[in-house]
Amino acid sequence: MKQLYAPAAESTALFAFVGSPWGALGIYLLAVNLITFLVFGLDKWKAKRKVKNESVRRVPEKTLFLLAAAGGSLGALLGMRAFHHKTLHKAFRFGIPAILALQIIIPAGLYVYVHFIR
Repeated sequence: MKQLYAPAAESTALFAFVGSPWGALGIYLLAVNLITFLVFGLDKWKAKRKVKNESVRRVPEKTLFLLAAAGGSLGALLGMRAFHHKTLHKAFRFGIPAILALQIIIPAGLYVYVHFIR
């Protein structure tokens, strides 16, 4: 029976990173932020076209917030800035940075609690 080659986790730094739970989390966050950024751009593009064509369906605000809450808050914030989209809406102007702050503060607080307090 022929033995299949399986690279060791320590053979390359990239394999060790991608094969770890932190690597999977990093890839997920990169993907969800990229998708969120692109959805904000798509909704801005649809908003411009809606004036000319009434049948264009926009992305619901609930979907934009859900993408941000799912880990794409940095992509949402960058999409708001890059496309100048939803910047006048108070819910987005304050809500997206609040979600981003919570997504930074909660894991940092858990890390401090687990490693230093407990």
